[in-house]
Amino acid sequence: MPQSPLIIAHRGSSQAAPENTLAAFRAAIDAGADGIELDVQLSKDGHVVVIHDEKLDRTTNGSGFVKDHTLAELSQLDAGGKFSPHFAGEPLPTLASVFELIRERSWKGLINVELKTSRFPYPGIERAVVDLIDAYGLREQALLSSFNHNSLAEVARIAPGVKTAILFSIVLYKPWEYAKGIGCSALHPSLQPGIEELIAGARAAGLSVNVWTINSVEQAQELAKAGATGIITDVPDVLLRHFGRG
Repeated sequence: MPQSPLIIAHRGSSQAAPENTLAAFRAAIDAGADGIELDVQLSKDGHVVVIHDEKLDRTTNGSGFVKDHTLAELSQLDAGGKFSPHFAGEPLPTLASVFELIRERSWKGLINVELKTSRFPYPGIERAVVDLIDAYGLREQALLSSFNHNSLAEVARIAPGVKTAILFSIVLYKPWEYAKGIGCSALHPSLQPGIEELIAGARAAGLSVNVWTINSVEQAQELAKAGATGIITDVPDVLLRHFGRG
């Protein structure tokens, strides 16, 4: 059995509870996950809310873009009923409410906050997220990632002590060199050709590698053998059991 990498719950335990909700994050913590991954955007009035899609339609009973609704409006939405009637009424959380949960549980795991700035840049989101991280004293646990690497460069500019990771799904040449050039300490690649060489190169350069989104035990085992730092998964309970930790 290879050494277990960090098991990071993708949008929380998102096959056990509605993605990116407090229920999903509670389930991940209860399962023993080493980390949680979540997505953030800004409401119309500048609050940091936790949701993956730019539009509300898929995961809530609302419609339209997140950015066009105030926090008061977003707070009235049901973010659980489409997943299961059991979760009807589950609210769309703010980042602050997730941090409150972490504080209540005294949980010390990794908090991977993905900045969803690829479609809408959300000016000021980097500062807003960093300020919340600092308000809750979570710099040691926080890791900010994004497909929009300009956001990561902005984090490095305003808060160089906050760890960042480039998200990417294409094959890049020596991505660890590129990542270090914008101040990142980790790579978040998809499973892709040459992933073993990517992991080896990044680890040799002193960077962590967390691969997404891996729900297969066989793929997780191969990535562990290759030396992946972490595995981002929808099924943390399954992978934790596989590695003898569940």
